[in-house]
Amino acid sequence: MLFLDRAEVTRLLSPEVCLAAVEHAFRLLGEGKAPPPAILAMHAEQGSFHVKAGLLSTDRPYFAAKVNANFPGNASRGLPTIQGAVILSDAGDGTPLAIMDSGSITALRTAAASAIAAKYLARRDWRTLAVCGCGGQAEAQLLALYSAGRPERVMVYDLQRARAVAFADAINRSTGMTLKVAHTVEECFAHADVVVTCTTAKRYFVTREMVRPGTFIAAVGADNEEKQEIDPALLAAAKVVTDLTAQAAVIGDLHHAITAGVMSPAEVHAELGQVICGRKPGRESEHEITVFDSTGTGLQDVAAAIAAYRAAIEENTCHS
Repeated sequence: MLFLDRAEVTRLLSPEVCLAAVEHAFRLLGEGKAPPPAILAMHAEQGSFHVKAGLLSTDRPYFAAKVNANFPGNASRGLPTIQGAVILSDAGDGTPLAIMDSGSITALRTAAASAIAAKYLARRDWRTLAVCGCGGQAEAQLLALYSAGRPERVMVYDLQRARAVAFADAINRSTGMTLKVAHTVEECFAHADVVVTCTTAKRYFVTREMVRPGTFIAAVGADNEEKQEIDPALLAAAKVVTDLTAQAAVIGDLHHAITAGVMSPAEVHAELGQVICGRKPGRESEHEITVFDSTGTGLQDVAAAIAAYRAAIEENTCHS
């Protein structure tokens, strides 16, 4: 059995490799060639745990189960917000194949889904990217979307301005990009063509009034029923695509729109897999506002875990 820590997973899973693996998995789901992933969640006093599982056949059948802990207060104690492990098994005979860090898998596969959604839902000529929330998801989201679109301008925003400044400085030093720190979330939306929201907000902060026509939003933060980033009225007015509608209706921003009585699951335009495989159209005009309600699925976890495992096996084979 292989053991892959955070650094090894990050090294093995480049944005391009992870994006290709996750897009292929969503395509199979959209074509009905992969079973819907499953989820189990439990709340603790200071955070929550969830188990996400998925089955996927590539060169052979695989099963992955990810056990993740999400504790927002960990930053003050010098600990990651998200911690856990992914167990990858052979789905043909049940043999465990690998245990790997889940934090890196989660960040990379979530970012890959945002970049894939942008490919189908953002305007073709998009030039400006904004990242709202400079926590654990921000770097992976920024790098994946930058790799997908090569924007001319990148802005970042966080409620804690010092964290946004530190994040921008670190990215500028490590990549050579020039990130601008926005003073307000309104400033991000006033200038951006593509926005990713990756916060721990429990009350929406993105309103209908601040979003200009043609904007694409990857709403990443809401992954349990208590978290919310997008105004239900904005969702009702936008073209909404989910990673998995049944899941988003329970734990995503869609959940809050349903609770507010302004949307039903039937009013979701499509799941991402349906758009990728051509069963449903993506963006259909330059002016429509598109929202990807990203709650994170076991399908993404198993796709990313397979890619990391296969890269590790190939590397070991080449060096043996």
